[in-house]
Amino acid sequence: MANLINLNSFKKFFQSSSTGGIILIICVMISLIIANSSAGPGFEALLATEIGADMAGVHLRYPVLLWINDGLMAVFFLLVGLEIKREMVEGELSSFKKASLPILAAIGGVLAPASIYFWFNSGTPTASGWGIPMATDIAFAIAIISMLGKRAPSSLKIFLSALAIVDDLMAILVIAIFYSTDIHYTYLLYAFGIFIFLLLLNRLKVKSLAAYLIPGLFIWYFIHHSGVHATIAGVLTAFALPTTPDATESPLEKLEHILVNPVNFVIMPIFALANTNIEFEPGMLQGLTTVLGLGIIAGLVIGKPFGITLFSWIAVKLGIGKMPKHASWMHIIGVGMLGGIGFTMSIFIALLSFAGEELILSEAKFSILTASVTSGILGYFWLQQVNKRTHKNK
Repeated sequence: MANLINLNSFKKFFQSSSTGGIILIICVMISLIIANSSAGPGFEALLATEIGADMAGVHLRYPVLLWINDGLMAVFFLLVGLEIKREMVEGELSSFKKASLPILAAIGGVLAPASIYFWFNSGTPTASGWGIPMATDIAFAIAIISMLGKRAPSSLKIFLSALAIVDDLMAILVIAIFYSTDIHYTYLLYAFGIFIFLLLLNRLKVKSLAAYLIPGLFIWYFIHHSGVHATIAGVLTAFALPTTPDATESPLEKLEHILVNPVNFVIMPIFALANTNIEFEPGMLQGLTTVLGLGIIAGLVIGKPFGITLFSWIAVKLGIGKMPKHASWMHIIGVGMLGGIGFTMSIFIALLSFAGEELILSEAKFSILTASVTSGILGYFWLQQVNKRTHKNK
């Protein structure tokens, strides 16, 4: 029964992620059209408009763009945190044998791109962006592999999903440790105290979602003012929610089911609309050949498949991991290519790396867009050809 529920969860996840990925692509195109039309300045002004209110000494008035990147994205990271915890308790990360291959593959898929980027950018003003090519956009990657249908083994989709989830976890840690500035430890202490309270509620078997989400809002507020990026609040809240390894629907799974569609169909498209409004300028293509552009493109297009494949090969050869069912090394290379679709997380880290540096940020976004599109096309056609050869040899 538990296995059936797990299978249904994966099916729902893939269906919503693949459709959400297609909507993301449309939103990227709309955002690019707006940025390069007469509506561009008005859209920029809208994003800069401050909304909210200051009440009883609590400052809650921020630009629309900040509400999107710090507020809505905290909900996205809440969902990511829920997925990570569920997989650790009852899914593909629940045992060493199951988790070892996607974990090691994700480590390779983080180290290789970051190393390539740093090799290009070491000693330059853009060296701080080394985290940009590390992350995989799970919505886009799942959308591409789902478009292949039965031409890709279902085990490969699960492997990609688990890999991307571990990848997200590492990106979250990188953001928390390396992309946080001017830390105010008093606010962090407040947030940590509320997190401990949530863990206590978990131990006391409190199942009300409100009992976790309302304190989670305070965690967000305190972390936002601490200097650590506010999206970490979503992950902490997710990790505090109770779940079970059996077929019983837990508060964690209940919240995951509530959030998956709003995140995929509303929050991620809004993020794409707000953050891919790149105004094309003369010389932008030349930006792809700067150390910043080369570091991002080489990191995502070459580093991702190389790192994922190499570390997967090491895991299998050492007997630590097991190949996905019906998958070959050619399939793993194809998954590695899809791992190069950095988009959402890569743009998010670029925003943190180059805040206030509009020219560098535009160059980084355009490079991410180029690399992600290239990786998606290469991965799709590679896996399509692998499927044709597999059937031809049967």
